[in-house]
Amino acid sequence: MDIFDKLRKGMGPIGQYHKEGHGYFAFPKLEGEIEPWMIFRGKKVLTWSLNNYLGLANHPEVRKADAEAAAKYGMAYPMGARMMSGQTKFHEELEEKLAAFVGKQSAFLLNYGYQGMVSIIDTLVSRNDVVVYDSESHACIIDGLRLTTGKRFVFAHNDMESLRKQLGHATRLAEKTGGGILVITEGVFGMAGDLGNLRAIVDLKKEFKFRLLVDDAHGFGTMGKTGAGAGEHFGVQDEVDVHFATFAKSGAGIGAFVAADEDIIRYLAYNLRSQTFAKSLPMPMVIGGIKRVEIMQTQPELKENLWKIAHALQKGLKEVGLDIGNTESPVTPVYMKGNIPEATNMVFDLRENYNIFCSIVVYPVIPKGQILLRLIPTAVHTLDDVKITVAAFAECAKKLKEGKYYAEQMSQV
Repeated sequence: MDIFDKLRKGMGPIGQYHKEGHGYFAFPKLEGEIEPWMIFRGKKVLTWSLNNYLGLANHPEVRKADAEAAAKYGMAYPMGARMMSGQTKFHEELEEKLAAFVGKQSAFLLNYGYQGMVSIIDTLVSRNDVVVYDSESHACIIDGLRLTTGKRFVFAHNDMESLRKQLGHATRLAEKTGGGILVITEGVFGMAGDLGNLRAIVDLKKEFKFRLLVDDAHGFGTMGKTGAGAGEHFGVQDEVDVHFATFAKSGAGIGAFVAADEDIIRYLAYNLRSQTFAKSLPMPMVIGGIKRVEIMQTQPELKENLWKIAHALQKGLKEVGLDIGNTESPVTPVYMKGNIPEATNMVFDLRENYNIFCSIVVYPVIPKGQILLRLIPTAVHTLDDVKITVAAFAECAKKLKEGKYYAEQMSQV
């Protein structure tokens, strides 16, 4: 069979709906300034789908820093990978600020979060080592595990008895291979909004010998007293051996970083294939990153307003009888039941008749018969935005229960 024929016959679990949903449910175009109200298909919609937690995407100081750096350096400088010719004092300055912010000895910049995490796991773990990871870990973690030659065990999501059992298996295996154990979890799980049980995981270090890697993409900037992340929130940041976060969420930018002891970061800097063989982050993103970290540390009112909006949104949704699961973070999921056509009809109604734009998640990302609508509050949303949204969701949930969205097949938009 021609490899292209195979691809054309099976578009994949999500791609199978491309004819019905492309440009609307998948690959939609939001236009205009990055703010709560944006343009979708020619009309203004209240948007809850942007990982712009602190509102930095349109912050005047950030825009100014980005623009001035672009005007001075362009998008090409520095040329080459960091190890060869792409190193600058600004890259080093940003790394120093990030390490200090999250309470680690050293940090290393990464071009992208997804790419970076895949490479971190591949670099930390050799064939004799064992990984124990949470079952609901992000795709970048799963793909990193697919690359590594090490053995792995998965524990039930946030289930400490399951983790203890898997650590027992991992310990016995590591004793045979002579390898070590790496536990991987997330600070904030980006789909459901619940937190990794970091305190309990750290407590297990008294029973088992392992190192802990935490993907804190959604916790950086939002969790903890200073915004350093979920480790700070739980008071266990010192016990997080490898801290990973990205600029794509609270930072409203591009890039990521990994922070740990200085010798571990030095090892990663010289062995991360995704960075060794990739061009260095362009100067506007680096200088812009410095400004973003500065604002996170000097303007705490942004995080305070984020949480004010998040609490109001979550309280309002619960008061009208909606299920938001066990979120303990700004991530706000709304769980409903129905088939894929019902889900898409409801989202169409929300967007076209209520002017509400949010992300829809259905099978195969979550089990069949379930619908997840995910809302991301930000520091620049208002309480009026919350009121409008809660009222719309209450009405749409009622229509769903009454069967008004029922359909056998997903209709073409």
